[in-house]
Amino acid sequence: MVVLDFSIVNVALPSIERELHMAADSVQWIVTGYAISFGGLLILGGRAADLLGRRRMFVAGLIAFSLASLAGGLAKDPMLLIAARVVQGAGAAIVAPAALSLITTGFPEGPERTRAIGLYGSVASVGFVSGQVLGGVLVQFTSWRWVFLVNVPVGLIAAALSPSILGPVKTAAKTAAKTAATTAAKVTARTRLRRLDLRGALLITVAVTLVVFAVSQGVVLGWTSPLVIGSVVIAVAAGAIFAKAETRHPDPLIRLSLLRRKGLREGTTLTFLLGLWNGGEMLVLSLYLQQVLHESPLFTGLVIAPQGVVGFMMGMLGPRLAGRIGIRRLLVVTAAASAVGFLVLTHLPATGYSPVLFVVTLIGFGTAGTAMGSTVLASRGMADADQGLVGGMINTSRQIGAAVGAALLPAVAQAVSGGVSGDRAAMLTAAVAALAATAVAWRAAHLVPARAAS
Repeated sequence: MVVLDFSIVNVALPSIERELHMAADSVQWIVTGYAISFGGLLILGGRAADLLGRRRMFVAGLIAFSLASLAGGLAKDPMLLIAARVVQGAGAAIVAPAALSLITTGFPEGPERTRAIGLYGSVASVGFVSGQVLGGVLVQFTSWRWVFLVNVPVGLIAAALSPSILGPVKTAAKTAAKTAATTAAKVTARTRLRRLDLRGALLITVAVTLVVFAVSQGVVLGWTSPLVIGSVVIAVAAGAIFAKAETRHPDPLIRLSLLRRKGLREGTTLTFLLGLWNGGEMLVLSLYLQQVLHESPLFTGLVIAPQGVVGFMMGMLGPRLAGRIGIRRLLVVTAAASAVGFLVLTHLPATGYSPVLFVVTLIGFGTAGTAMGSTVLASRGMADADQGLVGGMINTSRQIGAAVGAALLPAVAQAVSGGVSGDRAAMLTAAVAALAATAVAWRAAHLVPARAAS
């Protein structure tokens, strides 16, 4: 549902822009507002899942997400809609790391966990396909409001069923209390529950918000605008203060020592680049098909949907391929496939549907494979008590990338021409991100022994 909601809104953007009379340069905040709160709060959501219980936080996030969807569907004011999307992002920031850590702690490290993560990716791809096609159907035959309202029954039913399906609440603190030999250990465990790093969450959210604001407004206000430069400076300062604060907090959002783990660094870097090309690509292609080619929302969804279908197949078959060539080598292949796909899309047609657009299947293969491989890479060797945090970091890096991509790629398109030439330039920007990911994966694959690459 979280993935569906990211893609379903893309198809509805032109209709929302017309009905609510939104400016063309502000409608992107329906996407980026969600991505900012999602990306900024994911690490807090992941750590909360570790400490307060993964199932408990999963259910709480679903309820918050569903109520925000209801508010978005009923909104008659652009600011209220954007605010609802921000709250949706916060709910998603609780759900996503809890869901991923439920999987990574439920399967032992190795082929079994890789298969589980592959299935997780396949389900996400189903959500992606459903979002593109369902969004087109709902916008064309009902109203854009139903792209939000459809989440309400799904989310509430999922929340109601989760306790019986997922079993008893498990927390890192309860596990520590059961295994501790002294009362002091129990006191420490209970204390940890009360000491979530809210200051760290605020600082990282401020940093992410201002970075995305600077990227999205640079074209509108000018890159030398005092507001843009000030946003960058404050974002850097907030990031530096966050890093310093994490070394002093007894239960930091991120233990900086974890960043020395090579797999975690590689995984988060790759998911950031993946988020950048994926988040920006979806927005640009949806607007291109409807505003340049003048296609319907339904047709737009059907053109982009094969990307998700191939992503589903990759999620199912990818673990077997990874077992043969290794995760790191698989990442080289998948990132390179995305780069080739985007390079082909730099020749987008100016009129009419073209077989060139079928290359989205190649991008789907690359995107799904990179997502699966980077998640496996980041979670390897991490303790179960930190898997919620790992899930938060993986999702954070992807959503920060998506927020930057959703701001950067349309900005590139508008800076060039705003027409098909601008969309081609945006696809070239996405290709550069995919090539950078290929370079990261290539370096990772060739700096480790053959056994470690598997």
